[in-house]
Amino acid sequence: MRAAGRGLRTEQVVHAVRSTQYSALGMFLVSLIGAASFLYPFFLPALAGVGERGGRSGVEVPLVFTALGAACLLVLLLLVQGQASGGGRGASKMVALLGVLVAVDATLRLIPTLLGASPIFLLIILVGYAYRASFGFLMGALTLFASALLTGGLGPWLPYQMLGAGWVGMTAGMLPRSSDSGNRREIVALVIFGGAWGFLYGAILNLMEWPYSAPGLDTRAGLYWVPGMSFGETTAAYWRYYLTTSLVYDAFRAGANIVLVLALGRPLLRLLDRYRSRFIWQPWTPYPNESENHHTAESGPSVVAAR
Repeated sequence: MRAAGRGLRTEQVVHAVRSTQYSALGMFLVSLIGAASFLYPFFLPALAGVGERGGRSGVEVPLVFTALGAACLLVLLLLVQGQASGGGRGASKMVALLGVLVAVDATLRLIPTLLGASPIFLLIILVGYAYRASFGFLMGALTLFASALLTGGLGPWLPYQMLGAGWVGMTAGMLPRSSDSGNRREIVALVIFGGAWGFLYGAILNLMEWPYSAPGLDTRAGLYWVPGMSFGETTAAYWRYYLTTSLVYDAFRAGANIVLVLALGRPLLRLLDRYRSRFIWQPWTPYPNESENHHTAESGPSVVAAR
């Protein structure tokens, strides 16, 4: 019995470790592909040679979209599989919890907001912070996917939005935690984090459309990207583009994140932490010494009775 119990626990631990490793690898790969698809205007001169000015072939977007969409689908499948099979019944409950949280957060996108303000980032930040990086990545990516189905926002921009929101939840899970859930230090850290990502999310998503915002332009015009620009010219042009088109819009998103974390962060975080212990419940299996004691306790009275 001791060997059987020890073997079962060892098998569960090995399976959980492998699932976690596969999930982490998939998340790393999709993040790497996503970062390349966002940042390619900056490193394209290093690949093609600065000063070589060619027209836009128009084939980059379909290729990037296909690769990114397939990678997102792959990593989501790997992560969900890892969550479901990595820890028995408790992991299955965590997947069910993820589905409920995604559904609730996706419906929040239907609430009318002003400019870039959106309530969906509050739960993405708090869930990532409470349940750590891989769960936060899933929360962000699946929330944007489900909300796109609700609002009709399907298009080539969706994988980029899923990646951006996934990175919000993933990085929230990398923040340090304290033993006292929802204390002032944690709330201050989440306020700063939410405000920073309010601007960063917009700056990252703008990179999706910036190279194609002036189609047919073959001369430098201050705000737009042109093939053949050096890294310094590309950075300066994008900075001007961001300040002109998105800074105010993103400021409303950052402000909304700060206000929502201050108003609802503490009670929601404590609620998530309280239910986490329930959803990671594992079936009880006796330790070897407990098995021996239990066996001795059962065999003792029988020996006395036989005498």
